[in-house]
Amino acid sequence: MEHPESQTVPGNQTSGKDPVKATNPLRIIIAGVVVAAALIWGGMSLYHSFQYVETDNAQIEGDVYPVISRIPGKVQEVLATDNQQVHAGDPLIRLEAADYEVRRDIAAAAVESAKAGVKATADQAHASSASANAASATSRKQQADLRRSENLRHQDVISQAEFDGVKAGAQATSAQSTAAGSQYQAALAQIPLQKAEVKKREAELRQAELQLSYTTITAPANGQVSKKNVQPGQYVAPGQQLIGIVGSRELWVVANFKETQLEKIQPGLPVTIKVDAFPDKEFKGKVESISSGTGAKFTLLPPDNASGNFIKVTQRVPVKIVFTEKPDKDHQLAAGMNVVVDIKVK
Repeated sequence: MEHPESQTVPGNQTSGKDPVKATNPLRIIIAGVVVAAALIWGGMSLYHSFQYVETDNAQIEGDVYPVISRIPGKVQEVLATDNQQVHAGDPLIRLEAADYEVRRDIAAAAVESAKAGVKATADQAHASSASANAASATSRKQQADLRRSENLRHQDVISQAEFDGVKAGAQATSAQSTAAGSQYQAALAQIPLQKAEVKKREAELRQAELQLSYTTITAPANGQVSKKNVQPGQYVAPGQQLIGIVGSRELWVVANFKETQLEKIQPGLPVTIKVDAFPDKEFKGKVESISSGTGAKFTLLPPDNASGNFIKVTQRVPVKIVFTEKPDKDHQLAAGMNVVVDIKVK
């Protein structure tokens, strides 16, 4: 009699292979690919760390020119628009000029008055000179008459009263001549002072004309209007920034590297620049200079490690990187964009 366990049941025959074990080679292949990819990625990262120094603490920088008012006044017209390309000297803002036109006219009238004063004093000096010459001639005649009268008096030809009259006349004309000469000298002395007054008034006129010219505020350099904080009717004060213009000539990158990364960084090293706005584009550059101070040293309140508890914090040092190729029209860069820089140190 056969044992029940030895009987073969039709339809329940097995192939002799475990289904779970059948998938093991596929899992091994997938695991091997993952491990190989990890090793390749790790090797490339390690190789990259030996060849490059990298940081993502970097931004594009550019010259930002402030457009400010040099005089107080009310804004009459704003000619600039947001993101407008402008050239140096282009008018951007006009202030109301009526008050400054009046000041210019007053200063011009003061100049004319001062010049008229010089002319009047010069005419007075000429008149005083003529009077002094006449008085001098009269005095000389009286002195000659006095000498003749003295001879006649010695000869007792004329009386003492007649001699005293001639003598008094001579003294009077001498005094008149002296006074006329003094008036002439005084008039001459006034002319330099009045000419100096003319120069002063002319300087005031030039200042009034300058202030009038400041009512038209122009662009200080070529660039793009990027920050406009002014509207018609607004009253502005001297020194108030009204517009910011980002210069269009040159852009550069400021990368803040850790102080522990600076050992291998030197000016002139090639740099690969990746801009977040254009992830598929790489820009070429080079290290131009390394700052002589950390970023924290130039903050409003720099840290003072001599006070309080000291905690060592790794500092970052700004490194200036310039582009060695100009961006094309399809990749317009702007100041403030985030970038990632790789400096090739080997």
